[in-house]
Amino acid sequence: MFKFGHPLLLSLFILIPIIILLYFIAFYKKQKQLQQFGDLEILSQLMPEFSKNRPVFKLVILLLALSFFILGIAAPQFGSKMQQKKHKGVEIIIALDVSNSMMAQDIKPNRLERAKQAISQLVDQLKNDKIGLIVFAGEAFTQLPITNDYVSAKMFLSTISTKSVSVQGTAIGDAIRLASKSFTPVGNGTGDKAIIIITDGENHEDDPVSEAKKAVENGIHVNTIGVGLAQGAPIPIGNGGLQNFMKDESGNVVVSKLDENLLQQIAAEGKGAYIRATNSQLGLNTIFKEINKMNKTTYEAVNYSEYDDQYQWPFAIAFILLLFELLILERKTKWSEKFNLFQIKKEQL
Repeated sequence: MFKFGHPLLLSLFILIPIIILLYFIAFYKKQKQLQQFGDLEILSQLMPEFSKNRPVFKLVILLLALSFFILGIAAPQFGSKMQQKKHKGVEIIIALDVSNSMMAQDIKPNRLERAKQAISQLVDQLKNDKIGLIVFAGEAFTQLPITNDYVSAKMFLSTISTKSVSVQGTAIGDAIRLASKSFTPVGNGTGDKAIIIITDGENHEDDPVSEAKKAVENGIHVNTIGVGLAQGAPIPIGNGGLQNFMKDESGNVVVSKLDENLLQQIAAEGKGAYIRATNSQLGLNTIFKEINKMNKTTYEAVNYSEYDDQYQWPFAIAFILLLFELLILERKTKWSEKFNLFQIKKEQL
């Protein structure tokens, strides 16, 4: 396939009709000036070395050189051949809590944003591994199916917010169940898989411990990261102005606390690790190092070969045309008249 690295620079082709217009304006003015000295046919006989065609020919060469120069700076590229390559890596699905309690600011700037930053940093470290994203609150949804397209992973990650799931709550069990179904189907050479649950642990909907047990039976390790502090923090609501906090039916400010005990149970039954996040470190890197020790999965992925820059060819042609233009004089010479293919021999009287 073919493409330009800097397609906007192709707009410089607008210079060509402008140059042609300016040339004809200048040519017209020059003709007007010559007419003041007499008839043009008589004047041409007084200037035998003058050529009407050579300036036009030189202009055409210059315009061609400019065209190739514009093509060169627009960076023509060839490539994008589809290739099947085998990779070996781990499969990770990150289930991220997007309930309102994740907006608490005991982890700066808040629990959710800190988790997204850590996930983004983890994606930058991945090479042959696959990653998927699940968001959950009162129920769980797949944000990104498992893939090795890290650019898409970061793009989908950036769109996650507490509005990603309309039903509020914290259904950790539902997230584990959905993640378990989202891995590559079991087959020959399939290695271990890992789920990483990032949440404050305030589960209100289901039984995540039993779901972790079921995941282990399918060769899936369930890891947990507790985001938040034990003393907890209020949950901000509203935008801008004075900051308000969520209140219960009695008018008391709701304080969201980390349920560390539940997350430890999930990790223990899920044959995984539990990490408590701090303001300095979320803990994803620690868990990923442990995951990297597991049996890796061999899989095929569609890759595209890199585009090769071919700007040197248009530049080379432009340079040759400029050299050729310099060798052509605007006036006739005795040497060049010998090669005039269109010269008409005068009849001898």
